[in-house]
Amino acid sequence: MPATTVPTQLTTPDTPIHAVVAEDFAAVNRTIQTQLASRIPLVEAIGQYIVDSGGKRMRPLLVLLAARSLGYEGDQHVALATLIEFMHTSTLLHDDVVDESHMRRGRATANDAWGNAPSVLVGDFLYSRSFQMMVGVGSMRIMEILSAATCTIAEGEVQQLTNVGNPDVDEAAYFETIQGKTAMLFEAASHCGAIIADATPEQEAALQAYGRYLGLAFQLVDDLLDYRGDADTMGKNVGDDLAEGKPTLPLIQAMVTGSPEQAKVIRQAIRQGGLERLDEVLAIVHDTGALDYTQRRAEEMSAKALAQLEVLPPSVFRDSMEQLAHRAVDRRT
Repeated sequence: MPATTVPTQLTTPDTPIHAVVAEDFAAVNRTIQTQLASRIPLVEAIGQYIVDSGGKRMRPLLVLLAARSLGYEGDQHVALATLIEFMHTSTLLHDDVVDESHMRRGRATANDAWGNAPSVLVGDFLYSRSFQMMVGVGSMRIMEILSAATCTIAEGEVQQLTNVGNPDVDEAAYFETIQGKTAMLFEAASHCGAIIADATPEQEAALQAYGRYLGLAFQLVDDLLDYRGDADTMGKNVGDDLAEGKPTLPLIQAMVTGSPEQAKVIRQAIRQGGLERLDEVLAIVHDTGALDYTQRRAEEMSAKALAQLEVLPPSVFRDSMEQLAHRAVDRRT
């Protein structure tokens, strides 16, 4: 079990995209430390372990960039970015329990280190803390958006769970699922960043859509990398989705374009779960062009995200948002 000592400072992703809001990120890190405080040491230990696990921090980044791109000069965007990171972190804790995961970002999951019950309960704590912070932000519209987002995210996770082992899930159902479980929080992050900066209705709608399309692109590439990446670069193993029986787009497309025999192999692999047929499935998703198709769909979503930024004035923050949309589809991790 990892030690329960809480580090005094979180790491900030070291990229040019993050650099333009480096001071804001430092403030977010300080706020995370403050808001993780609990009279129960295990809450702090698990919360810190997952928050400081080396993630890209894309959702709080979206809040900061969206607000700054519209000239926001206050400090409420820091609390907003922090509480959205807490919401995301709580879903990671819950997801790893549901998926019975043992590795995330190259190290043991919290449930693997401490057990399922503490992970679920600390996830609940972080959700609750995020709503406490929401009250402090003092925007009824933001509360409406984020409370609705949490319901949509939960529905998306349940929908994904019901899809497990079902080879009849089609592309439309797949997109509905990833919109809920992944893209919704991206969308809420950029949308709330716009609201706190008093965006015009046009800018608000555009930044909401930007987050949605960025989140879809991000998840599409995640699902692509499950059949193309490796544990050293991704922090998880190739075929993890297949092992869980998840019908993601590479498998869905391979069944559509492959031969009846190839489709049969994939259908059986989805129903059974596990990795017994991983080599066969990997060959099929490559041979049918399903991975290239998934990449193209991700690039379509990225292009749609980029188009939304035309309503913003030129700035280094808008430039970073453009880079983020490109990075979402060019990454290898």
